[in-house]
Parts: sequence; C-alpha cells; structure tokens
Amino acid sequence: MNISILGGGIGGLSTAIALKQEGFDVSIYERQSTPSEIGAGIVCWPNASFILEQLGVLDKISNVSGSIKFMNRFTNTGEPIGSLDVNELNRLMKYPSYSIIRKDLMKILIQRTVELNINIHYDHEVIKISNENTNTEVQFSNSKVIQPDIIIGADGRMKSLARKYVNGSNSPIYQGFINWVGVIEDESMNFSELSVSDYWGVGERFGIVPVSQTKAYWAGGATSKNIAELNPAKYKSELNSIFRDWPDIITKVINGTHQSRINKIYVHDHDPINLWHKNNLILLGDSAHSPLPTSGQGACQALEDAWHLTNCLKESPNDISKAFNFFTELRKSKTAGITFGGRQLASSIFNNNEEFCKHRNIASKNTNYQNAVVGMANGWSSGLPISA
Repeated sequence: MNISILGGGIGGLSTAIALKQEGFDVSIYERQSTPSEIGAGIVCWPNASFILEQLGVLDKISNVSGSIKFMNRFTNTGEPIGSLDVNELNRLMKYPSYSIIRKDLMKILIQRTVELNINIHYDHEVIKISNENTNTEVQFSNSKVIQPDIIIGADGRMKSLARKYVNGSNSPIYQGFINWVGVIEDESMNFSELSVSDYWGVGERFGIVPVSQTKAYWAGGATSKNIAELNPAKYKSELNSIFRDWPDIITKVINGTHQSRINKIYVHDHDPINLWHKNNLILLGDSAHSPLPTSGQGACQALEDAWHLTNCLKESPNDISKAFNFFTELRKSKTAGITFGGRQLASSIFNNNEEFCKHRNIASKNTNYQNAVVGMANGWSSGLPISA
C-alpha cells in the first residue's frame, strides 16, 4: 500500500514516522523548498510527549527542551492572578511537559524520517486534487502527478486544497486578533524558573515560555478588526507601543529579540467539520481541525492524529473506508471541543471591555487550579492510554 502525505509540517512528519514504523510505504510532499519555520515554539504537553515517545524521539526532544513547572498568570501591571501546577498535570497524565523551539522539534522529526528512509519531496505545491477513473489524483505546480493508494491531507489551515476537496471550502476564519511571535536567545536573560508567564490586559496579552535560562519563545497579542500588510521593520515598534507600560521583563524580551526572529500572524481558525475524508483522501492536523493558539493544543492534536490514524490503518489495512470512518469518529469530538475551548479563552483574553477584564481577572484569581489541572488531565488524556 502506497501512502502520500501532503504537507511536511509537524502533522505530516509525525504521521509519516508512525506509519513507516508499522511497515507502511509512505512519502511526503511539501510545498515549501525547505522545512517550515512558521511559529516560534510549542509546549509538548503530556499527551504530545506520549506520542513523541512512540515515534522514538522523546529522549532527543528532552535534550533541547525546557521542563515546564508552572503556568503563572498576571495582570498587565504584574499582579499575580493564578498559578497552574504543571508538575501535577504531568503526574496525573504520566508524562512530562516540554517547551521547545519549533525549529528544533522540526529538526528532530526530520532526522527521524532520514533514519527511516522516508522521502520528503520539497517544492511540491498542490494545485489540483481531482477524481480520475475513481482514483484521486494530485497535481503539483511542477507538473508531477500522483495517484497513491491513500492520500493524507496535512497541508495546513490557511490554504488546504485537501480540505477544499473533502468539504468544498477551505476558507479559514479570522478571529480578530494578531500574534507577534518570537524567539529570544540572550545570555543576559535569566529565566531562573522554567515556568510560563502569561500577562493579561484589556484586549491585549503577552506570554513568555522559557526553554532554558537564556532562551524563550514568546507571543504578544492584540485585537485588530482589519488585516493589514506585513512590515517586519515595524514589528518591534508596534510591540513597544502596545506593551511599553507592562512589566519590564516584556520590554526586555521584545528588545532583546533579533528582528529576524519575530513574526506577525493574523490569527485564523476553522469551524469544526463532521466529514474528514472523501474517497481515498483523509484530512489530518490543521487541515481537519485548527484550534487557536489559546487552546495550547494545536501541535499536540496533530501528533495525536498521527498515532490514531496509524492505529486505524493497522487495524483495517484492507478496508480504507472503515479505517477512515473510525479515525474520524475517534477524533472529531475531542478536536472540536479543543477548538471551541480555544475560542472561548481568546474571547475572554482579547475582550476590549475594561469592566469585563476586571471581573475576568478576579475570577482567575479565585479559580480552583487543582480542579483545573484535573480537568485538563482528563480532557487531554481522552482516547490515550495515559490517564491516572
């Protein structure tokens, strides 16, 4: 059985690894000419760490990651409004949580594909997916055409032709806020405690995730009704104008980050869908479900997809339709819940009403974080053999 994966991001790479480990013949087709570096960093929560162990890369990831201890919330003046014990979350879910720069995670996954002799074909942009004599055909911009036994659409949230083929539409939904994301590596920094710091303002938010004492990735967010052109030369001045009166660590992080390591993203997601497959093509990762970064689970759920789809195909190798249906039923409810959860948190964080934000902060301060940890552990471990 020949399997082709459209997309060489985290979802595509992890799926290829999982399938190849089970003996499937798999290749990856990536539109970019080099591995994608979109995004700054990722927290591999325990559900992701479980999958990464199955892929044979968790030890390598632990060597270049930070072991997250707490998630601490603050107001934009620095007042503490809650702390979530990540150590307890890890204990309940039986796996660690690691913060990692996205580029480092991609490098480790690509190294694993090399070890397994998986071919990655770069510069293969999909321009058309169609049915020819009941077989699904994929055409690339370089004139190459493929008709594999199975096609996995892992070609992202913004312009997935696989999603359009399955659902007739692939238009992402702008959620009304911007994220500037960056990576700082500076010997003068001292992230002494490897804990997430999340600062909430009125329609604005800044989060810092340390990876080591001198390295972190971060995201500064703000509401924006309109989508404007991107101008990297202005990113630092835009950030400083928004966050100048926030705690000093934020200004230090912004100004200590090299301009080349800052990106600006107008944040989109997709409404959940019920149909994930058509003929011999199945959607996966952001092409199937693309939660907001406020969900904390985008990459983690792509990794879960890789593990579940491989298991479904292993159980029903001669009945693709059965495997696809079972995979969709396994995944659509959990991923839809995560999408809606990410939207709910984003609507609270990026609310522009000062009175609302005041009460939101009080509610955060009064939250029972032990119960919150248990809820996260139960939700994120759903469908995986890792819950206590």
